[in-house]
Amino acid sequence: MAFRVGLSLSGFPCSAPWDEARRATLQVMARRRQGATGLARRIDEAARRYEPSMATRLQALTSSLFPIVQCALAAALAWFAAARLVGHDQPFFAPIAAVISLGVSFGQRLRRSIELVIGVALGILIADLLIRLMGRGTWQIGLVVVLAMAAAVLVGGGPLLVNQGAVSAVLVVALATGAGGPTRFVDAVIGGGVGLLVNAVLLPVNPISVARRAANRTLSALAARLDELASVLEAGDVQRAKAALARARQSDRSTREFRDATTAGTEIARIAPLRWRTRRHVAMYDQAVAHVEFASRNVRVLARRAVAALRAGEPIPERLPSALRQLAAAARAMREELARGQEPVRAGEGALEAAREATATIGEGGFSTDVIVAQVRSIAHDLLRASGLPWDEVVELMAEPEQLRHRHGSQL
Repeated sequence: MAFRVGLSLSGFPCSAPWDEARRATLQVMARRRQGATGLARRIDEAARRYEPSMATRLQALTSSLFPIVQCALAAALAWFAAARLVGHDQPFFAPIAAVISLGVSFGQRLRRSIELVIGVALGILIADLLIRLMGRGTWQIGLVVVLAMAAAVLVGGGPLLVNQGAVSAVLVVALATGAGGPTRFVDAVIGGGVGLLVNAVLLPVNPISVARRAANRTLSALAARLDELASVLEAGDVQRAKAALARARQSDRSTREFRDATTAGTEIARIAPLRWRTRRHVAMYDQAVAHVEFASRNVRVLARRAVAALRAGEPIPERLPSALRQLAAAARAMREELARGQEPVRAGEGALEAAREATATIGEGGFSTDVIVAQVRSIAHDLLRASGLPWDEVVELMAEPEQLRHRHGSQL
């Protein structure tokens, strides 16, 4: 019997009867190895893409140093006040309440901080009273949680107060030892009061920094979306337009953070004596936030019409992308002027120029293109309102853009 001798996939000779079977087996194994290698490579690339770099982690730590110092100072002062000034032994609920109150008061409204302090104190008080009557145990924990949450609801507390009351009650029943009665309740009140004192008087956060950081992110994202849409319209790429629309729809988080930051900054500037001089600057951010949010929503509408215009094959007026870029420049100018505490004059002039240039293209494209022009005008209107102008003056200026140059800069 004659055997043909060939080379296998591995380079070694193999006889004909086994050649095809071995070749098929080796091919399957090779494909599996390639698939596994490709999957591992994709997983590794995804991990590298989403894993925060050391620089990102250091940046996050740097931005968190101030609240960390606040919490440390409040915890130490709360312990000192409860242990040395009041004379309580092991007042560990005092620093706990101090840290909890600061954890929500940084970047949040003062009312929510007070809610947490009340929740902690209320839960401790109810748990202490029930322990004296019924002792500790499984069913006692359940009953204490029910009563603490019910009491928090009855006093008109929100979700924070209700939940924190339950957590504090569980801690008392499960962990706390030593003196009971009003001692732990007083410790919680002391700790919450110290936390609020640190946040409002002793070491208040800089409200301008809080508002500026959030505003810069929002206005930078707004400008980036407008620039991106200008490039998309020039290229006539429907897929890129869809991607730009998807990114524009992700703006809600940054605008919400901007609103929360200005609310917190306004409260701090009002109640913290050390920050009273920042009131005017913070008020500029507070004036702008709602209208910047409107502008972000209008960008989403603009992106949807860009997709529709490109999908329908409408002609894109040559000056329309330029108007979008001018609007992006106006958003960046507003970011820089607000950061310096200046009236956004350049931002207003840029927004009006973008509206004028876009308006000149009406009728040069199709229906969706004219809607884009209308959205450019709406965004320009929003930026002018964000600069501090009242509605009737903005309407007048939008009708006659050149009037802005004859107005005194302080009115912007």
